Amino acid sequence: MMFGHPGCPNPAGPRETHMTKLLLETSAPFQGLPEIVADEEGLFEKEGLEIKWVDRNNGVRWDVAANVVSPEGLNPFLSHGKMLEEGKADLYNACEWGNYCRVQETGVRSRQVGRRAIITYGAIVVSPNSPIYTPQQLANVPVGVPFYFGTHYLALHMLSGFMPCEMVKVHSATAPIHKRFQALMRGDLQATTLTEPHVSLAEKVGCRIICSAFYHGTDVASDRLAPETYAAYTRAVRAAVKRINADKSAYMHHFIDYHVKQGEADVAKLKVSDLRESRVVVMDPAPIPADELQRTFDWLKSWNMLEKINSPEALVNKDVQRYVQVAAE
Repeated sequence: MMFGHPGCPNPAGPRETHMTKLLLETSAPFQGLPEIVADEEGLFEKEGLEIKWVDRNNGVRWDVAANVVSPEGLNPFLSHGKMLEEGKADLYNACEWGNYCRVQETGVRSRQVGRRAIITYGAIVVSPNSPIYTPQQLANVPVGVPFYFGTHYLALHMLSGFMPCEMVKVHSATAPIHKRFQALMRGDLQATTLTEPHVSLAEKVGCRIICSAFYHGTDVASDRLAPETYAAYTRAVRAAVKRINADKSAYMHHFIDYHVKQGEADVAKLKVSDLRESRVVVMDPAPIPADELQRTFDWLKSWNMLEKINSPEALVNKDVQRYVQVAAE
């Protein structure tokens, strides 16, 4: 069954009883904690889903390029969406702004099908010996960002509130986040963007947070994923959200464990007590509100992105959003 098909089953009908395989692109806790919890605690299985994680970073080349100051001409599927575009995954989540841009470039008719559960915390950080203390002092100072990733857009949002847009300077720093942190500490970057647990790691070694904020992400799927399968996925994620919100302290270890398993010696120095539960915000997945969809579309256009799309309606599957909102209850 394809997304938006007029024959979508009745949301009130019986749930699937057989196991349906769902291929998900791998996700770090800062962007996918509820999905990780749903998988580890059998919540997907309870909904009849067999989850297989597909490594989205396999074969990806990462680097820092101070001479690349715009995402123009870069591959939006460097990491997120890569496996879905290759037909090796059914679903992925990433920051909402980046997914607008990815859906514009899709080769497999992918569209956003709703907001993900976690609302990510991100920050612009400088080293301990930096002369920069306020956002205004970042005027004309190059900030290393991962283009097409959430903190790229977050940096534009935050800095343009303190200075004219022409004074906001960013450049490519697509290295894995721990490599960006290390580049900052070496002095290769004057400022960069980080998410958890690397914001807490930076604080622990004396770095300063210049400004920070939360941001949404969305789920993206191709039209080969059945709406009822995504509804089952959403029910499992909602169950995970309920568990996390009931006892955040029980799940904070994921922010350390995941990166330690990746071989990050710096993160291994962190303790769970170094992390702030207030930076972990999760909510039930839900449709993108129409007014926010339009504002985000207009904002991306103002930064010379989404030049191929004339309406935000082309970036989402509203039929699936409506269906899942009912079926996931």
